[in-house]
Amino acid sequence: MKWTAGPVPASADGMPAWAALHAAAGASCLLAPSFVEPLLAAFARGDELLLECRDADRTIAMAVLRPTRRGSWQTFQPAQAPLGLWLQLPGIDTGRLVHGLVAALPGLPLVCALTQMDPMLMARPAPGPRLRTLDYIRTARITLAGGFERYWEARGKNLRANLKKQRRRLEREGIATRLEIVRAPCAMAQAVADYSRLEGSGWKAGAGSAVRADDAQGAFYRHMLEAMAARDAASVYRYHVGERLVAMDLCVEDAASIVVLKTAYDEDAPTGLSPALLMREEAMRALFDGGRFERLEFYGRVMDWHTRWTDEVRTMYHVNYYRWPVLRRLHALLDARRKGSARAPTEESIS
Repeated sequence: MKWTAGPVPASADGMPAWAALHAAAGASCLLAPSFVEPLLAAFARGDELLLECRDADRTIAMAVLRPTRRGSWQTFQPAQAPLGLWLQLPGIDTGRLVHGLVAALPGLPLVCALTQMDPMLMARPAPGPRLRTLDYIRTARITLAGGFERYWEARGKNLRANLKKQRRRLEREGIATRLEIVRAPCAMAQAVADYSRLEGSGWKAGAGSAVRADDAQGAFYRHMLEAMAARDAASVYRYHVGERLVAMDLCVEDAASIVVLKTAYDEDAPTGLSPALLMREEAMRALFDGGRFERLEFYGRVMDWHTRWTDEVRTMYHVNYYRWPVLRRLHALLDARRKGSARAPTEESIS
């Protein structure tokens, strides 16, 4: 088992081993070359490394890492990537892999972090003298089995009644709704431009986090969706009330799952209407009826609205691997002290 390190190629065409390992591992669409290459093109700084682990004549693991501070490395993790860029074949001990990885990094790395790992895709490794795992966020999914009616009947009464009331109102007013699912590569540039206008009209624009069609984030979504759509692995859900576009989902797909990367809705929609909820109901019906996917993934932090749609929640995690066991113990001690300080009552709160 041997790791080698080199610069990240300028395009996915220079990462044939990544493409082959992704296929052999049956990995998520979020680690597909068509997702990874636009991600690197938009957000890489130039100091990232592509690492490959070979055992005999086969590649068994790969990663894209970047230095974070002196002596520390972590998987490449811009905000637009739900998963850290780490691939490995199933059934191989992650701790052994990371042990060898640390030795292959330049300088004297003290800690290497694998960020935002999904326990459904890669089992959480057992802690050890040098290895520590940390909870990241709780995230939600929906299993697309058993038919839509059974799924919908299991949802909360308030959600079902609220959407039924909204649909009756639209029917009384003679306003039709329409769900459009776009899959063509040539349609993705317009889809991102429309998404940008929707998100840019809401609170995210004020917070500075809205997707803009003319910035690095907008370029990433456009090029990534075009590349994924060319493989029939991307879809954009567009929801209209009358002739007005009121909600959108940007999604990527693999054989088993569809991942909702981004959702935007018109915050100026008529009072009493919930565009994203109306779209989600019709999209879920289409997904159940289509039978193409086993599950829908959200990959964001669980919010109250997620729990209206599903009770399937799991905890994602980080892996920290330390060069020396004493560093692991020291890091754990510092974390415990910080958590203890955060829980400790202030003088004013002591009765």
